[in-house]
Amino acid sequence: MAAERHPGTPAIHALRAAGVPFVEHVYRYEERGGTAAAARALGIEEHVCVKTLVFADEGGCPFIVLVHGDREVSTRMLARALQTRAVRPCAPETAQKHSGYRVGGTSPFGTRKAMPVYLERTIAELPRLFVNGGRRGLLLELAPIDLVRVLHPVLVEVAIDPADRDRA
Repeated sequence: MAAERHPGTPAIHALRAAGVPFVEHVYRYEERGGTAAAARALGIEEHVCVKTLVFADEGGCPFIVLVHGDREVSTRMLARALQTRAVRPCAPETAQKHSGYRVGGTSPFGTRKAMPVYLERTIAELPRLFVNGGRRGLLLELAPIDLVRVLHPVLVEVAIDPADRDRA
């Protein structure tokens, strides 16, 4: 699919305002396809696609977790990293309320509500990454250093291989 510009997303506005160079990649969104479908459509490794997940702590305070597309978040490891008893993924309606984005199009940039961001440490070591641009079917390619500069995330180690889910 030919690249087209999406000047209206809050994520793109935030990146442009911060002077971040990025490349837009448009693909045909697949319901429940996730990062596997996006990676397949763009011909890239799923590991460099970054999922933006909205979680809440035990008090209901929302936060964002960024994790490799081919990994899952261990809630036990995440709670330990945040020094809280429990964390949970937000329901889609709650995530949309906090982020301002529809699930499947959630970007960590330009969220409706400012939220803490937690970044899987190994994402910062990638040469390039692909993150949602604020609309289903739109990924933005950028350097991890720019993501870190703009979002000021806390680096964590909370990602697990889905095959190891029962051990984490």
